[in-house]
Amino acid sequence: MWKGRFQEEQSDLLKTYGESVSIDWQLFKHDIRGSIAHARALKNAGILTEVEFASIEAGLIEIGKEIESGTFEFSFELEDVHMNIEAALTNRIGPAGAKLHTARSRNDQVALDFRLYLRDACETLGNAAKSLQRSLLGLASRHSEAIIPGYTHLQRAQPVFFAHHLLAYIEMLDRDRGRLADAAKRMDSMPLGSGAIAGSTITLDREAVARELGFSKVTTNSMDAVADRDFACELLSVLAILGMHLSRLSEDTILWASAEFGFLNLSDRHTTGSSLMPQKKNPDIAELARGKTGRLYGNLISLLTVMKGLPLTYNRDMQEDKEPVFDSIKTATDTLVILAEMFDGSSLREDRALEAASDPLLLATDLADRLVEGGVPFRKAHEIVGALVALAQQRGTPLNELTQADFSAASTVLTPDIVASTFDLRLALTARRTTGAPSPKNIATEITRWELTLQ
Repeated sequence: MWKGRFQEEQSDLLKTYGESVSIDWQLFKHDIRGSIAHARALKNAGILTEVEFASIEAGLIEIGKEIESGTFEFSFELEDVHMNIEAALTNRIGPAGAKLHTARSRNDQVALDFRLYLRDACETLGNAAKSLQRSLLGLASRHSEAIIPGYTHLQRAQPVFFAHHLLAYIEMLDRDRGRLADAAKRMDSMPLGSGAIAGSTITLDREAVARELGFSKVTTNSMDAVADRDFACELLSVLAILGMHLSRLSEDTILWASAEFGFLNLSDRHTTGSSLMPQKKNPDIAELARGKTGRLYGNLISLLTVMKGLPLTYNRDMQEDKEPVFDSIKTATDTLVILAEMFDGSSLREDRALEAASDPLLLATDLADRLVEGGVPFRKAHEIVGALVALAQQRGTPLNELTQADFSAASTVLTPDIVASTFDLRLALTARRTTGAPSPKNIATEITRWELTLQ
């Protein structure tokens, strides 16, 4: 491919080993968009004539349409998407195409294309996360009064509304969307014009190019501009955190859908069977989502490892930046989309969930609270209720079925009315009125708020 300095043809193995077009072809729309903006700047600087610019613009648009339709033939010998497009353009329009790379290096060119691509990806991912929020909100609304056990250490802890549990994941996803938006802000510096390392002696209006491409500012250090992949590392870290949230949601789903819990019904469309056992209905989507989180983590570590030892500025190692990023974007987007569809087709077995939530032990803390309200110090109240729990277990009876004499012996505060009202599940949840707690009023308010927010 290269002439001038080199007198021998490149090794065929080097061409194969060094090509990136099989991966970076996905940047073609952004490469063409950036090249048109660059050509306009060259025209405004007097490097290109109006006719030459028009020819370049028309040629690039035509090439873009061919790539979109799948009729464009990429050559591995031309290494990457940038050289493939430029070579095709020059073959079609002649010398004007050879002028396009004036005052530009592939270093600042790819830095631009990558930023443009990832800004669009942040928007796509944010919309996909919002769709999953809507799906979870829909499931919460369909079962807004359903009660399930809340868990700590995977042990039944206290009763909560099912909607409250789902709203927790909606909050997590909202922070993920915020992180995506923040990451996009740090991609909002236009690097084109930085050249290979030290800019160019040919002065172009970088600010005009930035405005055309939707950037609010230009980079101010040419070395940093071509060497920076912080923005890609940041996006991968955001997607790793998103993956963690999706994995936790998937784990809850897997548990809830098991026979041991029996809370959640997943549609036949979103489950699989067994090749051997005809009774099986497996939550494969949730299991795959949980497993794919490992890819999101691995891709982050991969790029951090590539970048950690590189001196300024550009090094060919950085060609390895795109595959993990592209993979994480696709993995996260696909997972968000399919989980949203899965939850749209899911339903709660309310009777089964209520049965599990009706265990009186889940209200042991409420009983301690009644003692505190009666003037008993909390640590003493905790001890008293713990002794009552142990007594109930010794007798093999539910906590709320101990005799009144047992409660009175434990504390005179525990009158029949106090005991009866404490073990009323609906009253217990209604009493949780503090901001953020799962009272019916709070749940209704939060569902309404999120419905408005996610419109």
